[in-house]
Amino acid sequence: MLKSVVDRFGKLDVLVNNAGIFVDRDFATGSNSTKDLDSELAVNMGAPIYLTGEALRRWPELDAIVFVTSGFALVSPTRAPTYGAAKAGLHGFAEGLRRQFGPNGTHVLEVLPPATDTQMNVGKSVKMIPASAVAAVTLQALKSRRSMALPGTTKVLPLLMRVAPQMMSRSVGKM
Repeated sequence: MLKSVVDRFGKLDVLVNNAGIFVDRDFATGSNSTKDLDSELAVNMGAPIYLTGEALRRWPELDAIVFVTSGFALVSPTRAPTYGAAKAGLHGFAEGLRRQFGPNGTHVLEVLPPATDTQMNVGKSVKMIPASAVAAVTLQALKSRRSMALPGTTKVLPLLMRVAPQMMSRSVGKM
C-alpha cells in the first residue's frame, strides 16, 4: 500500500489509521470467547501500529498521524471488552507517540467518535452520527493541531469520567 502511495503521489503527508472490528464477546458465559481474538487485535491495534512504523520509516517527518479509536478507548463496552481494550491500547500508543514527537514534530491526533453511521454499524439500533460529522471535527482538530477530536457525544466523555465515573460505568454497562 505504501509503495502505491509513492508511485502515485511521491510521498505521504498525513497518515489516517481508521480500521476496526467490533466483536461481541461474553467471557462470563465461558463459551468460545477468544475465537478469532488474534485477528480482532491485529486489526484494531496491531495494524495501525505497524502501518505507522512503516510510514515513519519511509517519511520520518509526516505532517500528521491520525488514529481513529473510539469513545470505548476510555470506557470499555460490556459486550465487547476486547474492542475496548484494543482501542485503549491504541489510545496509549497515540499518547506516547505524541510525546516522542513533541510540540514541533509530527502532529499526532486521536479521534474518539461515538457510534458512527458506517458499514461496521449497519443494522445496529443505536443512535449514530454521520461519518461526515466525524470528518468535519477531525479536519478542524488537524487545522488547530489539537491532540484529540471528540465528535458528537464523546465531547463530554472526558469530563464525565472525572466528575461521574460510576455513572459512566453504569451507562456503558448497558451497551
